[in-house]
Amino acid sequence: MGSATTAISSIPPQRVLYRHIVVIWYYSPSASLGEIMELDFLKPLFDRPGPWASAYIDTTRATEDAPRLQKLRERSVASQLVDAGADAYTITALMDRLSHEPVSGAPPGRAVFAAGAEIVLDVPLAVTPPGIEGTWSVLPHVAPLAGLRGDEPSCLVAYIDRTGADLELRDTHRRENVGQANGKEGQGRGRRSVPTGEWHYRNKVENNWNETADAIADELIRQWPGSGAQLLILTGDSRERRAVYNRLPERIRAVTVETGNGSRSPGASKSVLDRQIAHACEEYTRDRLQSALERFRIGRGRPGEHRAASVDTGRGEAAEGVPAVVDAARSHQVATLLLAQDASDAGRDVWIGPGVDDVAVQRGQAHAMGVAKPVLARADDALLRSAAAADAELLLVPQGMQGPAGGLGAVLRWSL
Repeated sequence: MGSATTAISSIPPQRVLYRHIVVIWYYSPSASLGEIMELDFLKPLFDRPGPWASAYIDTTRATEDAPRLQKLRERSVASQLVDAGADAYTITALMDRLSHEPVSGAPPGRAVFAAGAEIVLDVPLAVTPPGIEGTWSVLPHVAPLAGLRGDEPSCLVAYIDRTGADLELRDTHRRENVGQANGKEGQGRGRRSVPTGEWHYRNKVENNWNETADAIADELIRQWPGSGAQLLILTGDSRERRAVYNRLPERIRAVTVETGNGSRSPGASKSVLDRQIAHACEEYTRDRLQSALERFRIGRGRPGEHRAASVDTGRGEAAEGVPAVVDAARSHQVATLLLAQDASDAGRDVWIGPGVDDVAVQRGQAHAMGVAKPVLARADDALLRSAAAADAELLLVPQGMQGPAGGLGAVLRWSL
């Protein structure tokens, strides 16, 4: 890697001290519709101590000079980490991972998190980071992922015809066949004439289809709880789709979308279906965001009704501002963390300890909680650590949509 390799290898082994780095908070304009980010994938980052090297880098290879540009990007990350005080072994591990980015099929960007000379998490990004960033801090700098990972709701897709259905689980990062539901194939399909006993024949075909629709619905109901899907997509002929839809319980119907574009036939084009699913995901995300913000506004109450002691907490199921959200996160009350694209409070300092619930606005509070040596961290990263541990979700509030003051808020599991 040229000069970057020389600079790294020349750093002597050293005892690494926690170092809080103030970084620029950025989001991509592509998240203008808002974004839902489930946080389970972040948990491995919070199961081990830091300090952490976090890198966000453009990995596009669309130009002839892409290899040269990639080397420059890698050197920029290495230089930032060296300046921030990262240890040589962790920098080397991270640079080695970045240098092995494939020439073809590379994502628009990548976020890599390393600690103790090991790569702990490598996240392909759906959106190119607007800047090259390498940080060294007590917590992994995960907050920018909300605007760059490009998460879409997970969908369970059923490709339905009169013989059964193929089931597919898909999200932004994968498509996986998860089984079939098969029934009795309609007799006489494709025949030019109907045999003797027309009524009995048609009745038998109808009965066969009803049994097939039952089998498809039963399989969808069986798979739904464990699929992790947030939307169910039914594709195929309108009559066949509707028969399956009518057999589903109301809780699944409420998140079901029907579309006529989609076939079980091998090699069938899915381009139109892909666009329709993308539109359904956008609608779902928009509805979820608006619903969460409405709950937040109702729970927050009217201006002037907040609690004293500078803790901006409403009367109901909402918290607004760093002090209130920190209090809620510490007691596992957060169901949905709200983060605005232009959150001014995101980079505020909070005090943390080694435990996921060890977070406080003041150092004295952290000591009172039993944290012997509290250290500073960014509010957004600390709150995401607590939210992930509590199985909460993150909603990114897009620019132009009114969210919490300061850009940080929460919808709570119960009233404060």
